[in-house]
Amino acid sequence: MQSAETPVSSVPRHVAIIMDGNGRWATARGLPRLEGHRVGLEKAGDAVLGLAAAGVSFITLFSFSTENWKRPKEEVAGILRLLAEGLERTVKDLNAQNIVIRHLGRLDRLAPPLRHRVKEVVEKTKDNTGAVASFAFDYGGRAEILNATKRLMKSGIKAEDVEENTFARYLYTAGIPDVDLLVRTGGEMRLSNFLLWQSSYAELYFTDTLWPDFSRGDIEKALAEYARRQRRFGGL
Repeated sequence: MQSAETPVSSVPRHVAIIMDGNGRWATARGLPRLEGHRVGLEKAGDAVLGLAAAGVSFITLFSFSTENWKRPKEEVAGILRLLAEGLERTVKDLNAQNIVIRHLGRLDRLAPPLRHRVKEVVEKTKDNTGAVASFAFDYGGRAEILNATKRLMKSGIKAEDVEENTFARYLYTAGIPDVDLLVRTGGEMRLSNFLLWQSSYAELYFTDTLWPDFSRGDIEKALAEYARRQRRFGGL
């Protein structure tokens, strides 16, 4: 039996973005790959502000996966350095707009000073009342589900008492609604282990635009496409 089709709200509540294409953007311009990551980091703050201005309440950006540690050591070290350098500027801009900042993923593999700074940023903005911007850094969807399962097992909750809402409280995204619109830049058409649980019913939007070129005009196109979509609930 086919379910009824219901138009989605004109503005998604939660938009998640896989920020892909930094390295290719730099290579195409004869620049070091790290320059692409630098521009991409700057673009992240602008995207959060643009989406918040459009009425999106929750924004999640995928910037560094658990698999990215396998990249060349020099590139990884450069990305971490850029994160440390850009954190202050990004936080200042987002905090000024009343944005709450959250981190999704592991922190234990970051150097202590950077780990402390990330925690400090989260604490500093937790009482803001604007949009919630989550940065997925050292994040993997499967690792998140495994971690949640282990924590749930240790909690002592009986198996028969575990429901979807119960399980969701043990995910990194506890308190954040499921993804309505998932955007991937850079031309690839896969989820790459990003928010697997939370994106089960998300509308998917893929664009060839490389992340450093992703503008507010591109945000408007993605939101307009979302507004044209129809969701199917309760069936195939």
